[in-house]
Amino acid sequence: QARLVESGGGLVQPGGSLRLSCAASGSTLDDYAIGWFRQAPGKGREGIACISPIDGSTYHVPSVKGRFTIARDNAKNTVYLQMNSLKPEDTAVYYCNAFRWPTNYWGQGTQVTVSS
Repeated sequence: QARLVESGGGLVQPGGSLRLSCAASGSTLDDYAIGWFRQAPGKGREGIACISPIDGSTYHVPSVKGRFTIARDNAKNTVYLQMNSLKPEDTAVYYCNAFRWPTNYWGQGTQVTVSS
């Protein structure tokens, strides 16, 4: 049973940067696909980035591509989301997800608020 804990959220001004971390315990993340999701107030949860356990290939949705980068450090059993050039519309609770059929784990989320 894996446990995921996100950290690194906070209040940042537009144009600023944050790095979110997703640390796992109880299981190694090496063979899990990892995704970052976010949920803005009054909206559904949306996937924004993912990374493959096979070759480390990544995908970022167009709204964050070029600004956000997902990366994994298997030695630390941690996945990161580097967020640059943040915009007010990036304000949301950010969640990491680890998936390996048939298991699916979620963290508790970390709040990111982009405001001046």
